[in-house]
Amino acid sequence: MKKNFITLGLAIALVAPVLAQAREVTITTDLLDYGGDGAYLALYLTDAAGKFQQTLWVAGRKPKYYKHLSGWARGSGLDPAEYDGLAGASVTSGRSLKVTVDLDDALIDSGYQIHVDSAVEDMRDHRSDVVVPLTSTGAGKQVTGVGYVRSLRYDF
Repeated sequence: MKKNFITLGLAIALVAPVLAQAREVTITTDLLDYGGDGAYLALYLTDAAGKFQQTLWVAGRKPKYYKHLSGWARGSGLDPAEYDGLAGASVTSGRSLKVTVDLDDALIDSGYQIHVDSAVEDMRDHRSDVVVPLTSTGAGKQVTGVGYVRSLRYDF
């Protein structure tokens, strides 16, 4: 009997990754010409209830400034494990940030949203500068930000 459970467990472990489907999603964030230092950006996912789920990318290498990305900071708890390997240089005025991530197909068309928080030294911070539902119909469409983000677009 114990041998059957072990065999079943191994079979599930081998089959489960095949059943879970991931989709490559490219997120392009274009910044305005705001005339300041490089912007810190946090790209992250929230669920249908608005609860933080996952960090997608953090632009800006100095963690001491991450607290200014307030929605993401609160959701991630600023836990280094949440952004290790998911951080890069800040994005300068008028430039673009292009990030490609693998997202589970189950997240698409199920109420999840992509958020971008933005902050620039000696300038205003923008929690949820852009919020866009992660839907099949929204792919390829530009959404305008309310702060430093001119537009955000995601593509599958």
